[in-house]
Amino acid sequence: MRNFITTIAAIAVMATLSHVTPAAARSVVAADIPRGTILVDTSQRRLYLGLGRGKALSYTVAVGRAGKQWTGTTRIRSKHWKPSWSPTAEIIRENPGIQRVIPSMAPNNPMGVAALVLGKKQYAIHGTNRPSKIGKAVSYGCIRMRNADIADLYTRVGWGTRVIVQR
Repeated sequence: MRNFITTIAAIAVMATLSHVTPAAARSVVAADIPRGTILVDTSQRRLYLGLGRGKALSYTVAVGRAGKQWTGTTRIRSKHWKPSWSPTAEIIRENPGIQRVIPSMAPNNPMGVAALVLGKKQYAIHGTNRPSKIGKAVSYGCIRMRNADIADLYTRVGWGTRVIVQR
C-alpha cells in the first residue's frame, strides 16, 4: 500500500512540475554512499543521494551560514509539497516584523516547492525562492536546493530516509 501511495504522490508531483525547469547542477557521480541514504557535505555545498553500486546523484545546495551549520545523522520526519512556512523563534527575534505564517508558494516563502523535514524538526531540506543563493552558506541551518532539484529528490525518498550532514 505504501508503494502505491508513494507512486501516486510521485505522479502528482511530476504533473505539477511544468513550471519548474531542470537543474543543470544535478549529476551522477562515483560515491560510496549506501543506496537511499542522503549525505550532505556542507564544505562542498553538495547533497548526495546514494544510488548503490558506487554511484550517487549529486546536487548543489546552500547550507547554514557561519555559526548556523550543524552535523550529525537524522532521518526524514515528514514530506511537504508546496509548504507554508513559519519562522523559528530565532528568526523572529532577528526580524521582529516578519509574518508569522507565510502561505504556500508566496514570493517571500523560502521553502520553495517542497520540504523534507528532518528529525531535528527546525531543519529541513527544501526548495528556495532565491535560487541565486544556491552554492553559498546563507541559511539558518536548513539545506536549500533549486526547486527542480528538491522536486526530483522528493520523488526519490520517503519518510525515515537516513540523512547524514558532515563538514
